[in-house]
Amino acid sequence: MWVVVGLGNPGRRYAKTRHNVGFMVIDEVAKRNEIELREKESYLVGKGSIEDMEVVLLEPLTFMNRSGLAVRAVMAKYNVQSVNLIVVHDDIDMETGRLKIRERGSSGGHRGIESVIESVGTREFIRVKIGVGREEGVAAEDYVLGKFRKDEGPLIKEAVVRAADAVAAVLKDGVGKAMNKFN
Repeated sequence: MWVVVGLGNPGRRYAKTRHNVGFMVIDEVAKRNEIELREKESYLVGKGSIEDMEVVLLEPLTFMNRSGLAVRAVMAKYNVQSVNLIVVHDDIDMETGRLKIRERGSSGGHRGIESVIESVGTREFIRVKIGVGREEGVAAEDYVLGKFRKDEGPLIKEAVVRAADAVAAVLKDGVGKAMNKFN
């Protein structure tokens, strides 16, 4: 079994912001695979299969810096190890729309990833990162909580579709082959 997590912030105010591309990808994966997400405690969760693999899709409903609590709870509930964890999130150090898969690593300053590392006790989990760019003169915290510009819309829509494809590729072919295809 796998747990696939999209990071974001709860509520309408943040729905279309850069920090919520992880939620956008989980919504796309759920739609494609007819997996219904239901609210439980402090997260949305749905169970189903992708590429003949049993998966649990997860969107923590805590704010970004507490995302790891839901991840740890769901991993414990389904007895999933970190090698079968995929976390989808935004990355301001990559150009808008760029996609990158990593097997492990540091948080890179991303508070959601910091929370996951702290909560699951390891850096050894797969990340699907979506570039949201960066704007000079704007604090990172303000930038990621901003909505995409009109010209970024098509890039992000395409990136969300490609990220959903990347998740399926990791499940079907393994992380190495998926990295070769998408990085």
